[in-house]
Amino acid sequence: MVRQHRIIHMYPVVLLYLAVCCVRRPVSAITVSSPSEVHAVGGEDITLRCTFSSTSRVTSRMSVDWSYRPPTAGPPQTFFHFSSQAFPSQDGQFKGRLKWEGSPSRGVASIKLLNASLSDNGTYACSVRNPPDVHGFPISQTVLTVTPKVPAIRFSDVAVLLAFILLPSAVIALALLGCMCCPVKDEIQAQGYRSPIEVTPGEEPGLRHAHSKENNVTCCDLYMDSDPEDYYIYEKEHSAKAEAVAESQC
Repeated sequence: MVRQHRIIHMYPVVLLYLAVCCVRRPVSAITVSSPSEVHAVGGEDITLRCTFSSTSRVTSRMSVDWSYRPPTAGPPQTFFHFSSQAFPSQDGQFKGRLKWEGSPSRGVASIKLLNASLSDNGTYACSVRNPPDVHGFPISQTVLTVTPKVPAIRFSDVAVLLAFILLPSAVIALALLGCMCCPVKDEIQAQGYRSPIEVTPGEEPGLRHAHSKENNVTCCDLYMDSDPEDYYIYEKEHSAKAEAVAESQC
């Protein structure tokens, strides 16, 4: 009776043990996240960000994979792998243009794409594994859009254009306008002024008028300034000579 009583009391303990053993442990999960879209300009270096969270401690078994799918669709192609160290692609369009910027201990699995170009447009997927975390959302995608670089005009370029193109053009234009307006004035000055070097002796401008006036002086003019009596005698003699000439002709 005592033995049967002990067995009856052990039943609850056995049932509890079986329940604990049969119940499944909660499964660990990992979550990966990244920006849905990233925009870049041609020639720039762009960081493709990827972060993850895991309920398990990060160990050397943790790994990261980056894959690329072009806009024309098609299967994704893995071009970057990390497992204790980085293994970038050694061929294809990403050769020599990838840089690891991750930090697994902080939950960062980002990479940098150098010298982005239009051919890099497409969808990039980041996949992280950290056993025993094997469930959850281990993949996240980012769409990269690269646009052409627009050349920018700097202030120094504008200053150079003004200094070496516009200013000489303005000076030439002013010189042409001056040449168009000055000939009229020069012609007027040439007609009213002669250089003393070009004037021959006896033709000085100041004496020319006087000479012409002297050539037109008559005998009457010569005696106008003399004494009136002399002028009367001159007129009488001149009249007598005129009458004698008239009589001789008759």
